[in-house]
Amino acid sequence: MEKNFTFDGSMSREVLNNYLSRAVTHFGLGYDNDVYSDTFEDDLRMLKNEGAKFIGRATHVWHRSVPDREGFAFAKKRLARGHEVDPEFIFQACVFECIYRPFVNSTPIPAYVFETFGLPAQERCFDYDRMKLPGEGDSVWGMAETATPDITKTEAQMWFFYRAAEYIKAGCEAIHLGQVCRIGRDDVGFVCWKSVIDKIRAFASLHARRHYVLIDAHTLGWLRQDETMFDYNAFPIRLKEVLDQPMRCVAEEGYLDSMFNPKDGLCRPFIVEFDNWGKSDFPGEPRHDNHHAWGYDEITWFSKLDAAERERFLNYLTDWVKTRYPEGWVQMPSRRCLAGGDRYNYSANTRSDACHHGWSDEETVKSIFART
Repeated sequence: MEKNFTFDGSMSREVLNNYLSRAVTHFGLGYDNDVYSDTFEDDLRMLKNEGAKFIGRATHVWHRSVPDREGFAFAKKRLARGHEVDPEFIFQACVFECIYRPFVNSTPIPAYVFETFGLPAQERCFDYDRMKLPGEGDSVWGMAETATPDITKTEAQMWFFYRAAEYIKAGCEAIHLGQVCRIGRDDVGFVCWKSVIDKIRAFASLHARRHYVLIDAHTLGWLRQDETMFDYNAFPIRLKEVLDQPMRCVAEEGYLDSMFNPKDGLCRPFIVEFDNWGKSDFPGEPRHDNHHAWGYDEITWFSKLDAAERERFLNYLTDWVKTRYPEGWVQMPSRRCLAGGDRYNYSANTRSDACHHGWSDEETVKSIFART
């Protein structure tokens, strides 16, 4: 039966679940720091072939980037090409928990941002020191001059609104807001977050392609019932190693801080994704006291499996989640940063002249989407 992907101005629970059931993580399609997909047309071919509809992390920056004007223009051009391939694609942008002083301090604040916040317009750039979280140093994210923004500060609220608004103007219909609890550490009652998200939604109602934007963040255990801020929950998988079977992992309810528990897993729709953050100091070793899988982050671990085991695991995880959580979905790996190795990215593309480094997992993803 064909699924309904139609919405305008709002999104029904049915359509939301339909999109999440076709979700992939494919970063760099629009822009990722200074790195973008060098297999762009083959990426679009793959996404259409798979039946993907929700393209997660398609564009974002972390600690550095080209100037915003260039980055947003690049993203807009690429996402427009993507919508030529499939007008129903939802492309997600990310506004993360990392700010980088040289980038922030060289980004001009548009007049509409001041107007949205009821402030007189000024000709100035954003100010890193006005938005950073108190008590942090200046190398929080493994690089000098990086910090976490503090959502209780007006400058940070303007930063999040501005970036989300520009991504919406570029064609994105979903925004991921990263570690909102860390950014909102001092946001009592989440008042500031709610205000910023209300402003983003109001902007989307006028400027988004279909007058609506999906908003999510890493929201485990937070605002489970409040559907006014976030449309769905999202979190890493949290893989558990099978100690006597090298490189074998399983999902387990209640393991570490996973989404797999009744309070979080049954309250609303959610996706789990193969996260990336780096390898440990003990690659190849299983340890249940940390988030690594055999010493690697989740996507790096997955990339090291052979083809048959990757196929088996994706089918296993999909079925494991669905038998327990009717509105739980696995966001399929499509393009994601790896921790070390010969390639910067894992790519699910079928290996060909158009993508020499593909892992050839797209037909597995296609078959899973066809049956779920």
